Amino acid sequence: MAEPAPDMIAPVLTVAEFMRTLDPAGLVDAFIEQPVILENFPPYLFGGADGAGRWYQGFRSRAAGLGLTGLTVAFGPAQDFSSDGRRAYFVLPTTWTGHSSEGPFTETGGWVFLLASEGGRWRIASYAWAVTSFQAG
Repeated sequence: MAEPAPDMIAPVLTVAEFMRTLDPAGLVDAFIEQPVILENFPPYLFGGADGAGRWYQGFRSRAAGLGLTGLTVAFGPAQDFSSDGRRAYFVLPTTWTGHSSEGPFTETGGWVFLLASEGGRWRIASYAWAVTSFQAG
């Protein structure tokens, strides 16, 4: 099965790096102008012209509230990849590990991406996060 090209994975890595460090460097360029983001924290659906900005603030607030530190991420091989050259779709099996105010944790899930090619660059048009397991301790 074909895999997403490295330039398709680049905006995903930018978003993961923000989530890991809370450093927004490059984050604005990772998304199209009006992305749609589905997350596991309120208000759950972030869309429209300010969707990425509201998601950014929501994630920062969630990370602070949970006391998240030491986040690391690991990806499995992309699943269900397809692309027509203008759009690309794939699912990344993802494992996050780190610490919260409750102690160490491991969260696994599927991170679903729809990318759009704009100006010769891939950007995230939409993503959804689905937790498949969570282990504390």
